[in-house]
Amino acid sequence: MNLKQNIFILIFALAIFASSCSSDPEVAGREYMPDMAHSIAYEANVYTNYYQNTWDSASVKIGSGKTLLELSSPRKPISGTIARGYAGGSQPAGAADRGINVNPNGSVPYYYEDTEPERTRAMVEIVNNPYHITEAALADGKNLYNIFCATCHGDKADGNGYLVRDDGGVYPAQPANLINEEFTAASNGRYYHALMYGKNVMGGYSDKVSYEERWNVIHYIRSLQAKETGTKYSHLRNTLNTGAVPGGVPKPVVAYMEEAHEADHGHDDDHGTDTHDAEGDHSHDTDDEGHSGEGGHGDH
Repeated sequence: MNLKQNIFILIFALAIFASSCSSDPEVAGREYMPDMAHSIAYEANVYTNYYQNTWDSASVKIGSGKTLLELSSPRKPISGTIARGYAGGSQPAGAADRGINVNPNGSVPYYYEDTEPERTRAMVEIVNNPYHITEAALADGKNLYNIFCATCHGDKADGNGYLVRDDGGVYPAQPANLINEEFTAASNGRYYHALMYGKNVMGGYSDKVSYEERWNVIHYIRSLQAKETGTKYSHLRNTLNTGAVPGGVPKPVVAYMEEAHEADHGHDDDHGTDTHDAEGDHSHDTDDEGHSGEGGHGDH
């Protein structure tokens, strides 16, 4: 009895196994518990429907009223979503009002290879900083410079960082003096290419600082060069070079100044009106006196 049962079970198992196989590579055959391998939920970017899906009638016809294409297509992120690699904010890209095309995640294609000829090409072609000089940009650049650059190049960018000072260590190569005449006259492309790929024993920082952050670091280095040369490089004025445009006074400050000006102007208007009224009354009295005088003279 047990033998017959075992034979029956074996034959049944072999039948199931055989029926599940298929010579057609496009046909999976029969599957045991297909829900474990195939999702019956929405399949993003897949228009072909899996035959076991049962949500078509419930979701499309009765529920949302959307088509299968709409349900399987990518959707817009929810409000407040922060892109990978960016700090966020009310305007994460921070560029629409300045006409700069910047990807919200801070990543922008760089069309220069890590070779000496490409480095030279970048130095020639990358001239202007796409971001205006602002107080926020300089503050951010200073913070990033102190984190990633000052250890070697020094707080003043004079190449006298902790790793090469007597109280620090002995670095295998002398870091560049970024405030000397050569680097002060260098184009912005020289700095940006170095931040992307590094130079000599210096490694690249493309994976550590975003597109805008790299330019902020360059802004701050330029401000240190301005201190050394006695020129100006700030949100109000740039006499160091022509590679960046001052951003001016921040909008909240401008708004405050305009409100204060309007208040003073309004006060002057009130004062002027009072003076005008007083003068008008006085003129009127004078006219009356003159009129009386003329009448008296005529009478006389």
